[in-house]
Amino acid sequence: MTKIAIIRIRGTDDVKSTIESTMRMLKLHKKHTCSVYPKTDSLMGMLDKIKDYTTYGEIDDETYKLLVEKRGMIKAGKPVNYFHLNPPRGGFERRGIKNPFSDKGALGYRKEKINILLKKMI
Repeated sequence: MTKIAIIRIRGTDDVKSTIESTMRMLKLHKKHTCSVYPKTDSLMGMLDKIKDYTTYGEIDDETYKLLVEKRGMIKAGKPVNYFHLNPPRGGFERRGIKNPFSDKGALGYRKEKINILLKKMI
């Protein structure tokens, strides 16, 4: 099953309560927090709602293993599916954190290129 990695890019100021509650459900409490979930229709609906504050894409097995190894935590004997990351080395894309990835920004759906960003943030 395909896994989706979600990274919160923007902070908590001026966020609508419905968007903030969706991010809390996905364990995205602060900037530079990543969560990994299996791809489902309900998850994709949630991501469409929070696309202006996060970036997401399909994570490969190699990057997921690296993420768990370097940033993983264990609670009650099981690894958790959320990770605290550093800001990316070299910064975000050229147009910054307020523009979509399709317009050379950092937000929204970035397909398999999420792996490059994750490796910069680990």
